[in-house]
Amino acid sequence: MRQQLSWARGHAGRLAFATGLLAASGAAASAEPLQTCFLYSNPIGESGWTYQHELARKELVAAMGTRITTKYVENIAEGPDAERVIRNFVQEGCKLIFTPSFGFMEPTLKVARQAPKVIFMNGTGYKTAANVGVYNARYYEGRYLEGVVAGAMSKSGVVGYVGAFPIPEVLQGVNAFAQGMRSVNPKAQLRLIWVNAWYDPGRERDAANALAKLGVDTLAYATSGVSIVTTGEEKGIYTLGYYSDMSRFGPKTNLTSVVQNWDGYYIKVVEDVLAGRWKSDNVMGGLREGMIRMA
Repeated sequence: MRQQLSWARGHAGRLAFATGLLAASGAAASAEPLQTCFLYSNPIGESGWTYQHELARKELVAAMGTRITTKYVENIAEGPDAERVIRNFVQEGCKLIFTPSFGFMEPTLKVARQAPKVIFMNGTGYKTAANVGVYNARYYEGRYLEGVVAGAMSKSGVVGYVGAFPIPEVLQGVNAFAQGMRSVNPKAQLRLIWVNAWYDPGRERDAANALAKLGVDTLAYATSGVSIVTTGEEKGIYTLGYYSDMSRFGPKTNLTSVVQNWDGYYIKVVEDVLAGRWKSDNVMGGLREGMIRMA
C-alpha cells in the first residue's frame, strides 16, 4: 500500500510538472513580439540624421531576432502630420515608439497622454512623462574636436558653418566648434548661415556657395544632406562632416566627421522594456558612452 501511495504521489508530481511545462510552453508560444515603431523627419537617404537611426534600427532587428517586430515611416514633417502618424502607430499596436526629432516632442507628449500603456522615446527633446523618455548626445564634444581641426587646417582663418535651426542642440555645437577653433587660432573667424531646414539639398548648396564667396576655406554644418561636402569637394574647400562618416562624399577634402551611433542605446532600451524594467529618463551620452565617435 505504501508503495502504491508513493507511486501515486510521484505520478501526480510528474503530471503537475509536465502540466507546468506545457503551460509555460503555451505562454511562451502565445507571447507576442514587441512591436517597435520609428518616426523619421527626413528621407533615409545615404547619410545624415535619419540614416544613422535607420542603421540602428537594422542592428536592433539583428540583435533581437523574433523578440520584436519593427516598422518605420520616413520624411514626416514636424507638426500635425507627425501627431497623425504617431497616433496611427498606437492604433496599429505599436508598444514602443521612437520619435527622434526635436519637433516631434510635443506631438509625442500629446499622443502619450492618451496612450498610457505605450512607451514613447523622443530623441533630442527635453520633456518627459511617466511613459515618455528622452535621449540625446553630447554632440558638442565632437564639435569641439572638429573646431580644433578647422583651426589647424584653415589657412585664411575664416571658417564657414551652415546651421539648421537655432535650437539649443545646434547652438551648443556652433559654440563648441568656435571654441575649439580658437583654441588653435585665437584670431579665427566663423561665418554662420541658417537655412531653417534639417534637410534641404538646394538651400544647403546655396549656403555653401555663399560662404565660399565670403572667403571661407573650411566648411562645417548641422544639416542632413551631402550638398555641403560635395560642394567643398568641387571647390577644393575642406569640410567637417556631421551625423555620418562623410569621407566617401569628399574623399579629398573631408577631414573628419562627428558620427552618431544609436545601436547600443536602442538595444538597451528594448531589452529594458522586454524585461519590464524600463523607466522614464533623460539620457545624454557622448564620446565616452559611444553615442558619438570621430570618423
